[in-house]
Amino acid sequence: MDKSLITTGMHWMRPSVAIAALALLAVSPAVAQTQALPRGAEKAPEALKPFIGAWDLDKLGAARECTVTFGTEAAGQGRQVRFPATCRRALPILTGVVAWDVVDGAPRLLDGHGKPVIVFSGRADPGRRGKGSDGADYGLDPTGHVRAQQRPAPGGAELAATAAARPTVVDPASAPAATTVPGRYTVMRQVGRDVCKLVLSTSPSANAGAYTTSFDGLCPDTGLTIFSPVAWRYEAGRLELIARKGHKIELVFEGGQWRKDPAVGAPLMLKKLP
Repeated sequence: MDKSLITTGMHWMRPSVAIAALALLAVSPAVAQTQALPRGAEKAPEALKPFIGAWDLDKLGAARECTVTFGTEAAGQGRQVRFPATCRRALPILTGVVAWDVVDGAPRLLDGHGKPVIVFSGRADPGRRGKGSDGADYGLDPTGHVRAQQRPAPGGAELAATAAARPTVVDPASAPAATTVPGRYTVMRQVGRDVCKLVLSTSPSANAGAYTTSFDGLCPDTGLTIFSPVAWRYEAGRLELIARKGHKIELVFEGGQWRKDPAVGAPLMLKKLP
């Protein structure tokens, strides 16, 4: 392995390798990465803590991506950001990037003069979309990487966070029949507030035992477009959405609709349309 990849603590993967690796990552704590947070994360300013650690950075619509790490050490006009030389070939916009900072809750990648190179949205569910100085759109996805703010507070808050992270026990006998799952769904972040439409088809996908899925029209939800669901699978009462990169979200059926399970992070619900 190239020593530069070891010393920087990150790597870039070809799409075929990335998909296989990301499939092992997870939305569930049981398979989350154990990568340590950068030194000094616990003592960093509160505004920075949600962003410290590793992220998948990709140019939306392109096939390549890099893993970049937001550190705590001072660098240029912000904090240190690290990635290997191969990332500059995969994503040329990174050539001038030397630091990162946060302004009004929105992370930015900066050049050596403190000028923004990519400015990301202050909204995350769970990914962020950003506009580059080259005019292209970029995605910043935290899936599978440990975050500073994910470390639970002691006492009752810690117990509550642990409970919320446990998958719901589902009785397959009382779950919806598999034949009722395909169809057109409204996607919600809050009950009764649609954000986009999703179609679960009956066409087999490239994922074993799964079927294709796609948005019905445009989806304005940043997190969902970065997640980019391409397939679905249903087994033992649990509905699984599979992302373009291979990671997954599971949902359980409650009160006439599907909800993300475990109930951690941004809410996600699906309700089948007539």
